[in-house]
Amino acid sequence: MSVMFGYANPARFMRLSSRLLPWVAALALAALTVGVPMSFMAPPDYQQGETVRIMYVHVPAAWMAMFAYATIAVASLFSLIWRHPLADACARQAAPLGAGFTLIALVTGSLWGEPMWGTWWVWDARLTSVLLLFFLYLGYMALWAAIEDPAKAARAAAILGLAGAINLPVIKFSVDWWNTLHQPASVLRLDGPTIHPDMLWPLLVMGLAFQLVFVTLLFVGMRTEVRARRLHALRVARAHGAAGEARAA
Repeated sequence: MSVMFGYANPARFMRLSSRLLPWVAALALAALTVGVPMSFMAPPDYQQGETVRIMYVHVPAAWMAMFAYATIAVASLFSLIWRHPLADACARQAAPLGAGFTLIALVTGSLWGEPMWGTWWVWDARLTSVLLLFFLYLGYMALWAAIEDPAKAARAAAILGLAGAINLPVIKFSVDWWNTLHQPASVLRLDGPTIHPDMLWPLLVMGLAFQLVFVTLLFVGMRTEVRARRLHALRVARAHGAAGEARAA
């Protein structure tokens, strides 16, 4: 815990992230460079044909949609209980990334669903709970924008971030709890993946690439917010200094 709070210092975070960011970005680019060709070289599905290649974008995007919200929930917990200095910045910057991944998952899911199910959308448990996740992201960002006081905005957003995490297990287990049109999980299963290794490995590489892209963009967003906070603090300090000089004169 003491190590974690040591790196919570914004100055230390800026130094550490400046060293890590180029490496993480390079690894993300390398994973995409390997993963995209693997996705096209993987064999077509015996039933779905070439349309199965949407999976290599849809599934990693869906994973990251849930991971980004889990990041918000954990950061919100640290913000509410331990007042972690960077937790609010982490949660706030993860929200637009998660919303983007969720939108990609919804759009690619529709593109995949139409030729497979004969419809762009159905109100089954998995699709509806993912749509709810997208609205949670929008609500979280709107809450930050609507409250002017940063401390109050952070507290309200953290409460929403924790409450919305209830939706994560619903998304994950919806295909097990209810009979839905959506197919059951084929990778993240207790009894192991059921997908063929020729398709599994490209999917895992693309999943790693999406994860590294998320970390890269999160670092960039957090560093931008730390700089913005420093600039705001300087402006406030100068304004107070100018007001003090005016009163003394």
